[in-house]
Amino acid sequence: MQNVPHIPVLYKEVVDTFSSIEAGIVIDCTMGYGGHSSMILESNPNIKLIAIDQDQTAIDFSTRRLAAFADRVEIRRGRFSSVIKEILEDYENINIKGILADIGVSSLQLDQKDRGFSYESDNLDMRMDKESTLSAFEVVNEYAREDLEKILFEYGELRNFKKITSVIIENRPFTSAKELGEAVKPYMPHGKKIHPATLLMQAIRIEVNNELGELKSLLQSIEEADIVDAKVAIISFHSLEDRIVKQEFSRWSKSCICPPEAMRCVCGNNHAKGKILTKKPIMAQDDELKENARSRSAKMRVFQMDRR
Repeated sequence: MQNVPHIPVLYKEVVDTFSSIEAGIVIDCTMGYGGHSSMILESNPNIKLIAIDQDQTAIDFSTRRLAAFADRVEIRRGRFSSVIKEILEDYENINIKGILADIGVSSLQLDQKDRGFSYESDNLDMRMDKESTLSAFEVVNEYAREDLEKILFEYGELRNFKKITSVIIENRPFTSAKELGEAVKPYMPHGKKIHPATLLMQAIRIEVNNELGELKSLLQSIEEADIVDAKVAIISFHSLEDRIVKQEFSRWSKSCICPPEAMRCVCGNNHAKGKILTKKPIMAQDDELKENARSRSAKMRVFQMDRR
């Protein structure tokens, strides 16, 4: 039997979110190593699950892990922002009952030092899809000053982004995440819970994998599909990601889309795509935090699509 690499974040909450689905299709946009997928399949014996991932290593692992559900599982490779469009075109909207996306890097990817996600890694890669042309090496060693500053400021939310950028430029080329982390360590924020280089690595990873762009495209695809009846659950680990989800869910829930300056409603007041099920994001409880420290940053928001 395979050695399961990690327990997925908010696993109890994810199972509870989709527990009411009696039949139909659930899409796991970020299959990873099959944690959420396997739990959803076990808890919902009459559903079909379509899983997406761009990492062939994860696909190979999860194909074996989900073998017991082979007749109810379909796995597709690619970026979820594009693959989900294909799925929504292939299946009638009435059959889609759930969509899950666990945004960000998986625990196993972080733990595999050769992937270059960890600040302890001896290389500089960070590609979720190994066939992608852009890696952390190009971002760190070839990006212009203004582009690096923008990444560190917007994605890392680092106050002294200009100083850190200068240190990188003055000391490059870098060949490993470990070397990069050590070079900028004196200038990074220090806290008890995270390594000083974490925010830097996070910013570079988001750029390499276009994570915010992927999330926006995913939400746009779901909106354009005009799904009839489905729960959409998005798990994020970064404030920028959570903000995007919160704002989009809020927009989806508005029935009136007239501009604020309008004296009266002229849009028909029937544009709501459903309702928000989580006024505040769902976060890990104490028992999960003890099992998995990485779950401390996880936030899940859920929206009920309802166009019946």
